[in-house]
Amino acid sequence: MNDSDDQPPDGSLNPATHRNSFVVDRTMAASPDEISMNVVAGALYWFDVHHQGEHYAHYGRFLRVEAGRLIEQTWVTGRNGTDGAETVVRVELVPLTSGTELRLTHSGFYDEESANRHRASWPQILEHLDSVLTRGA
Repeated sequence: MNDSDDQPPDGSLNPATHRNSFVVDRTMAASPDEISMNVVAGALYWFDVHHQGEHYAHYGRFLRVEAGRLIEQTWVTGRNGTDGAETVVRVELVPLTSGTELRLTHSGFYDEESANRHRASWPQILEHLDSVLTRGA
């Protein structure tokens, strides 16, 4: 066993080489500073989403954080989510005159069905996030 076998994933998954990945681009009204998170690489996170009477736990750890530029984290959910796969979400932020160009890459799914569920959800999630950040709604 070599040293790299003992290391956690470093977020270097290349979506082009992972067939079960996708990219979502969105122009956000919020600035990069409003989208940034006050976390450090290695920090763990967990949150619970209530949807259609069910609870969905989401958890992982931050891999890379560059304030106002990049957030990269593992993303794990259970059945009908990532099905336990430790996927990687990479959010790149580019400032615009008014707002932010956001590119979200989500990779590492076990199958296309799981990737497609997330591909369909992310635009709605980002729209809601932008609304909350810019209007407090």
